[in-house]
Amino acid sequence: DLLHERYQGIRPAPGYPACPDHTEKITLWELLKVKENIGVELTESLAMWPAASVSGYYFGNENAKYFGVGKITEEQVKDFAGRKNMDFEIAKKWLRPNLSE
Repeated sequence: DLLHERYQGIRPAPGYPACPDHTEKITLWELLKVKENIGVELTESLAMWPAASVSGYYFGNENAKYFGVGKITEEQVKDFAGRKNMDFEIAKKWLRPNLSE
């Protein structure tokens, strides 16, 4: 049913409005050994190769709803970077589309 999209739920993906942090793809790739198991690789910009590849989080619950994170402040990026143990400038680079003016 999952492959035929006959389920109730959502499929947010790293790098999209509900999950703007592209770097979570690295976590998924390491945890699931994606390159070793199916040969899909991540480029320097964290795009997937081959280009027709897709990834995401699948939540099979009829009450699950999509939402966008929206704009965030630099203070929120600092908090995020600290929680993720990531350099602030690197976090800012990956979250730049979500930064408020």
